[in-house]
Formats: sequence, structure tokens, C-alpha cells
Amino acid sequence: MACASPSINASLKLGPKALGKKYLRGHLKSVVSYSVSQTFGGLSSPIRVDYHAYASDHIVRAFKNRDASTTVSSTNGSLKVPEERVTVLVIGGGGREHALCYALERSPSCDAVFCAPGNSGIAQSGDATCIPDLDITNSDAVISFCRNWGVGLVVVGPEAPLVAGLANDLVKAGIPTFGPSAEAAALEGSKDFMKKLCDKYNIPTAEYQTFTNPAKAKQYIKDHSAPIVVKADGLAAGKGVIVAMTVDEAFAAIDAMLVEGSFGSAGSRVIIEEFLDGEEASFFALVDGETALPLESAQDHKRVGDGDVGPNTGGMGVYSPAPIMTEELKQKVMETIILPTVKGMAAEGCKFIGVLYAGLMIEKKSGLPKLIEYNVRFGDPECQVLMMRLESDLAQVLLAACRGGLGKISLTWSPELATVVVMASEGYPGAYKNGTVIKNLDEAEQVSPAVKIFHAGTTLDRDGHFVAAGGRVLGVTAKGTDIEEARGKAYDALDVVDWPEGFYRHDIGWRALKHRHIVAH
Repeated sequence: MACASPSINASLKLGPKALGKKYLRGHLKSVVSYSVSQTFGGLSSPIRVDYHAYASDHIVRAFKNRDASTTVSSTNGSLKVPEERVTVLVIGGGGREHALCYALERSPSCDAVFCAPGNSGIAQSGDATCIPDLDITNSDAVISFCRNWGVGLVVVGPEAPLVAGLANDLVKAGIPTFGPSAEAAALEGSKDFMKKLCDKYNIPTAEYQTFTNPAKAKQYIKDHSAPIVVKADGLAAGKGVIVAMTVDEAFAAIDAMLVEGSFGSAGSRVIIEEFLDGEEASFFALVDGETALPLESAQDHKRVGDGDVGPNTGGMGVYSPAPIMTEELKQKVMETIILPTVKGMAAEGCKFIGVLYAGLMIEKKSGLPKLIEYNVRFGDPECQVLMMRLESDLAQVLLAACRGGLGKISLTWSPELATVVVMASEGYPGAYKNGTVIKNLDEAEQVSPAVKIFHAGTTLDRDGHFVAAGGRVLGVTAKGTDIEEARGKAYDALDVVDWPEGFYRHDIGWRALKHRHIVAH
């Protein structure tokens, strides 16, 4: 057997995760389980390595024996190994999930990271072992996998499995799961539900009304004029929001959703709300049902084109932190939006456990935040910059959220700024072509140690080349001491990527640059 080398011995100096990666790509014909002894500065620590075949893929897991000492020495002095170690399964296969795998793989207490279905970029990077054959829409299959592999934490990335109730089934099976129940996921699954919660618990948001009748919806638009915002009530893959600058544009949105059914059942009910003038920001908080722990801020670029023109997208780039989110404003968001939501959801009998992603508008006239919408998972591409900056053990933080223990957690962040620029397929957010070849990704990542490329929509062709398999395909991410340095590294890496059929915005971070210029003068 090519990868079950008998030469592994007590002098092996690979960590558990590195050991798994090193022997992952062999061609195994059977299941093998044996023990080796790993040496840490003279102290032996038993490591068991399990090789299993799962469908068409060979999986390797290497993990620290739970009976091993929790304190071992290293060449740099004392190294503390967390008492509780965990194997994690990440559900999803986009850029957000790649970023979560990247952060979990770096978590000291995380023994192994699986990602289902994952994607070719995640698999090739070594940030996780991808399980493309695991049906994440089948709760029984996911539960079986978790039990077979000793998964101690499931992190659900996308919104659809949450709304479908995957977290409900996993929690019922006794598997710690970071992500809300289907009932709590209605905060994102139905904008009408979210708006009614805001009404009931005095959470500041835009004035609105909900419609299923196109004639009545158009009359409301006539009465309120443009600009105005039309939203599909349900999940629409980030494309169900139309910021109509004219009445005709608003009418066209109503026709698309309520008459033509362009968004399917997601658009069978629409919310029409006032246009808020100001600056958008993204605010994230981890929630354990009762306690909310704020994360760092970020600012997205939703429009497809430079200068914030063109249709809305799922996000073309982000930077973190966002200068507009001062400490005073963060406190205001927590007091008036996040905490009332957490308490309100608990009062409604559907405690929220997971991450609350609040899309905010900081109103120009008042300077106060209003809630635009909630997502019940990490944003994409916001997650990429947050995970680049997070220095805490993500596995333990998410486990604490699952167990109601966030009150005892504090987070450590890199002081550096991070930015991500999204490379998308030409034509996005409209029709685009799949299968175009992308070259020089390894060379692009080598531009700087501060650069990381997260894969959102890639696969491999027969020749082993990365090809586009989605609208938003890559998240070229970088850290720097300030916005100029971070975006400079990201754009330097983008210059190396060879993908004629791809495009990206050239002005990501312009608001932060403007803020920096104002402060400097």
C-alpha cells in the first residue's frame, strides 16, 4: 500500500493534522488502523491513524489519543494542548466554507476537518478532507457519517440546509451543531418573519409592507414613489433584492416576482420597503441562545461594477474592520438590534444558536443603525476576511456556542486589516459560462505570505486544471497593516491569476480609503 508506510516510528515529527495530510493522497485498497508514537521534545504522545474508504474517496484521519497528557514540551518552552479535542464536519462547498475549514484547520484543538461536499480548491489546499459523495440534504446520511468518524462538531455553512432543518436533526441525534434550527432560521428564510419580529420587539428597520397581490404592490409603490426597495420574501441566493431607482424599475421587479415567478416560491410574497440613504455595514455576532458575542465588523460591496453600479450580487469584495463601525456604534447595534433579537427569538420559543449576520444601514441623516436584513450564517465573502483575522481557537469558540457557554469566551483578533476581492465568471450575476480554465493560482498565492485564495466555485478538468464552476469563483484575500497594503497585496495576486473569462472590481475598499484620507487631513 503506497501510503501506509511501515517506516513511521517514534521519531516522527509531524503533528496530527499534518500526518493526515501527508498520507492522504495514497491509493488504499483496504481499511487500515494502527498506532504510532509521536515525539514532542522528548515526550511520546500516542497517535492513532485510521485509513478508511468512503465511497470513491480515501479518507485519512490522524488524531491525538484522548488519554495523552495535555501538557507537552516544545523547543520553544511549554506548549499547552487543549484537554478537549474535536473532529469537525463543515457543511457546504463555497468560499465561506473554505474559509471556515482554513480557520478550523489552524485551531489547536481541532484534530481533523471534513467538508461535505467541499470543492476541488478546498481539497487541493489541504484545509480539509472533502466528502463529495455525502448527501447533505439527507440528515440520516450526515448523522451516520458523524457517528462513524467521531465527529464532535458540525458547522453548517449555507442557509438552505438550516432552513430545511438539518440542525434540528443533528441536535436531536446528540451531535453538537453550530447553526440555528429551522424555526430560528426563519430570520433569513422569511423577510416577512424578520420584519414582524422587528415590529414586535422595537428593532429599528426600514418602514415596509408585505404583498402577494401585484396590483396592490404597484399601488403602494405609486403612493411612495422611488427610490424604493423590492425584496423576495424567501431565499433567492442573494439575488432577491432590487433597489429600484425609478417606479418603472420597481414595477418590473414586482412583475418578475409576483407575475412571472422568476424567483419561484421565494418570490411568491414580496416586501416593499423604504429606501434608506446612508452607508451599509455588516455586523456579526455569535449567539448561544441567550448570550451574544460580537465579532469584528466588515463592509461589503454588493453592486457588480466599479463605483457601486449595476445589479446587486452576493458580494464582490469585503474589508474588515469597517471604519464606520466605531466602538460607540457597535455598542448601539448590540443594544438596539442584536440583543433584542436574541431575547425576542427566545421569547417566541425558538432560541437562536449560531451566527447572526446583520446587514445594516447607517443612516446619513441620523447616524444611527437600522437593520436591513438578517442572515443566519456567516456571510460570503465576509467570512473570508473574518477567518483571516481570527486568532482564537475557532473549534472551541463554536463548541461553546453550542453549549450555551459564550459568556465565558473572549476573542482574539489580528490587528491587521484584511480584504477580499471576488473573481467572478464573465456575465455574473446574469448568465455566465462554466468550464473556463483558471491558471497560475499557486503562483498568485506566493505573491505574499499574507495572501490566501479561497475557492468558491471551482472544479478540476480531466487534465487537472482548475475550471470555473459558478458565478463567484475565487476570493483573493490578503492582510496588511492598513487598507492600502492589504488591497495592494490582493490586487498584486489578482494580476498573476490567468483567467481571461473572469472579472473583478478594481475599487474594493474605496470607502475605507476615503475614510483614511479624511482622517489624515
